[in-house]
Amino acid sequence: MGVLAFSALGMEAQTSDAPAAVGRLDLTLDKAIEIALAENPTIRVAEKDVELKRLADREAWQKLLPTLDATLTFSHAIKVAEMKIGGNKVKFGQDGSSTATGVVALNVPVFAPAVYQNMKLTKEDILLAQEKARGSKLDLINQVTKAYYGALLSADSYEVMQRSYTVAKQNFDVVNNKYQVGRVSEYDKISAEVQMRSTNSAMITAETGRSLALLQLKVLMGVTANVDISINDSLKAYEDKLTLLDGVVTEADLSGNSSLRQLDQNMALLLRTRKLLKTNFMPTIGLSLSGQYQSVSNPDWNIFGYQYSPSATLALSVSVPIFHADNWTKLKSNRVQLARLEDTRLDTRRQLTMAAESYRKNMASTIAQVSSNAEAVRQAEKAVLISSKRYEVGRGTILELNQSETAQIQAELTYVQSIYDYLTNKADLDYTLGRETYIK
Repeated sequence: MGVLAFSALGMEAQTSDAPAAVGRLDLTLDKAIEIALAENPTIRVAEKDVELKRLADREAWQKLLPTLDATLTFSHAIKVAEMKIGGNKVKFGQDGSSTATGVVALNVPVFAPAVYQNMKLTKEDILLAQEKARGSKLDLINQVTKAYYGALLSADSYEVMQRSYTVAKQNFDVVNNKYQVGRVSEYDKISAEVQMRSTNSAMITAETGRSLALLQLKVLMGVTANVDISINDSLKAYEDKLTLLDGVVTEADLSGNSSLRQLDQNMALLLRTRKLLKTNFMPTIGLSLSGQYQSVSNPDWNIFGYQYSPSATLALSVSVPIFHADNWTKLKSNRVQLARLEDTRLDTRRQLTMAAESYRKNMASTIAQVSSNAEAVRQAEKAVLISSKRYEVGRGTILELNQSETAQIQAELTYVQSIYDYLTNKADLDYTLGRETYIK
């Protein structure tokens, strides 16, 4: 199923002599979210929950439909009961006789307040299930988005370390050649070699991090590990898209938050449950029509040879609850649950407001950092160029060259990290505010 889905989304098949069903997937953020929403089992489970609630709603209104039952009874009296009245014995039937009875009963609910409220309760339950499904989608979108940016961060970090290792190796080759002809000291050669090996180790670590980040993204997308993901994207491409959000986060901004909306739906469920509990104090009215064929005191077992007599009954029943102590306790418990849920909602709203404001301030802070870090990268590149020229003409030391290269690596890593911080804070803010940009 996964490979077919990927083909529809633009995956190109590899050669047929591959060891397994390997595919190549050119990935963007939108496509990653689209695949995750289609393939992740969590989303399918949430959709099945909604389907179950719809079936429960159908079952609720079906309780208003008439019911028709048929009962066939055959009994054989080995010894019938008798009663003594005024010194006389009266037997209720004949020993060794058989009785056959067939009953068809039609029951129609005329007034059933509990059923009416239960029908409305199941509709509220459907809305809650739908909101939970929406919350699952928002949560998955948030995780996939951050995993995608994490993959970009690891790829950019690996690119920085790979480029730095190439430069360090070139420097080592130059220093080593000079050392061979006696133009530099052994200390310079050792320092250049240490710098090269240290950078190589960092590059290997970055490569491992990139592989793990892609694996995490695959897991969230619900794809197999042998699918080759290609991301033609970079964190640097997002620098011009960083925007500053003005104002403060209000409760109105949180109207789309799934957690708050689920609490509101739970509140509606409790209020509907309260109305359902009040129906325990109301009468119920039912209409029943039954028809019966009966044959009693038959001496043999041949039921087809019996003489049957028909009868029919029409009944209107009214059930009036007079006193049930637990009904009052259930209402009190419902009031406590409502009060507890209201306090929970108040606390949740405060925490979400604080979290959203924190994400917004972090985004504002990161925008300033990105601009500064970009300038730091340019200065670090210039410092490397100057230190390398100074070293070539013999006016600089290998220590200055190594320090400038290390500073350049740190500046570039800090630069891409600041962009990543902005993007992940924005993803968390979108999730907190319940923005449905990618839900289709």
